[in-house]
Amino acid sequence: MSATSALGSPATSAAAAPLPNLSIPYDLATRGQWQALLANLAHPSHAHHPHHRLLLSALSALSLAKLRRFSDGAALLASLHPDPGCPPPPFLLRLLHALLPLFFPDRPLALDRLYTLLSSVRARPDAQHPEWRRRDALVSSILASDHLAHREFDVAIALVAELVAREPDNPVLLSRLAYAHLQIGNLAAASAVFQHVESVAAGDSSHDSLLSRNRALECIVAKDYAAAVREYERCIEADPADAIAVNNKALCLMYSRDLGDAIKVLEGALETMPTAALNETVVVNLCSMYELAFVNHGEVKRTLADWIARVAPDDFDKSCTRM
Repeated sequence: MSATSALGSPATSAAAAPLPNLSIPYDLATRGQWQALLANLAHPSHAHHPHHRLLLSALSALSLAKLRRFSDGAALLASLHPDPGCPPPPFLLRLLHALLPLFFPDRPLALDRLYTLLSSVRARPDAQHPEWRRRDALVSSILASDHLAHREFDVAIALVAELVAREPDNPVLLSRLAYAHLQIGNLAAASAVFQHVESVAAGDSSHDSLLSRNRALECIVAKDYAAAVREYERCIEADPADAIAVNNKALCLMYSRDLGDAIKVLEGALETMPTAALNETVVVNLCSMYELAFVNHGEVKRTLADWIARVAPDDFDKSCTRM
């Protein structure tokens, strides 16, 4: 197709039109203000260009999913009709369309859509572009996690191994394969992969935290919780906002029967970096520690719940305090 005919096509004209101002929606999303974002995008169907309408609809559907209004999100996606004059739907829209059935729940439909999405990503002419390879890895990892959760271990391992086969020197994907082996109890395979990660990531300081997390997991398997704490502390030194390392350090302290310090670690993280540390897993673990440590744990948890109500984003599940 010539450049002239391409410029004259409806799809190109729509895509070339200036994008709507997304600075406000982006700011609201990063602050977790999904109710306000939904109000800001109240009428995505009013957007002039089909491409813009799809983009705003994707943001609206994401807001509805974050607010656990899954039926409304599915209805919004179902109301969108393919427009031959419009570019393909944004990847976010297609991913949400695939994921929403998991919450109804309709797992077979979700799996069918996820595998269809994965096939379409891999069939693209630009499938080797870094962004599409990242999306391929994202969908594959979602599928692998679901299969692991349903104890379909062979399928899960095959999905991650396929990613690794295409990028055999990618420490992140290799580590993901090791984690999958750990989950199914194949410690020898996990250890072998971790050793390979050490060799391919050697000398690259950008992978130092990844290597420390991997070593910490091996220490946990060996029940050497003190060594695991030291590895997680290296992660936290590199990135104080590493909420996963903070949470896991606290758990290792608890397993070491140092409940007081474990509580201090999680409370300190919530106080100093609430945006990074405030998630349901951290709160569930902290509440469990309160229940073990205090006779009046109900009162302590109520104080925590009151604080969460003031600072948590709209999509935070406040029931995790078990009040």
